[in-house]
Amino acid sequence: MAERVVQTTEEPVQTERIVETDRPAASGGVMAARVVWYITGVIVALLALRLVLQLLGANEDNGFVSLVYGLSGFFAAPFFGMFSYEPSYGVSYFEVSTLVAMLIYLLIGWGIARLFTLRSRPAAV
Repeated sequence: MAERVVQTTEEPVQTERIVETDRPAASGGVMAARVVWYITGVIVALLALRLVLQLLGANEDNGFVSLVYGLSGFFAAPFFGMFSYEPSYGVSYFEVSTLVAMLIYLLIGWGIARLFTLRSRPAAV
């Protein structure tokens, strides 16, 4: 950051700040990777919230809990059969399948984001 002081006779001293950034604008691949990470983060946050509510035995009749179970159920459902578990709400239970779902979605998100940024890194010399 450079600073330049300009002094005139009629007015008090004025300070003008010039901000210079060394960072170039993000490429399309980097922006796409950010979008992928954002979507992955939302999915994993929903699943984490589901995991906590399930651990606490939250009542499914509550509107918020029902909303979280409904939204996250779409993403957790493919993993329910892995451990011979049928979801039962209102009972404290550790859903291992939801934890596995979180890890799988993180790996998928990482892989897709990495595909978008493969060409954006400079080649090693």
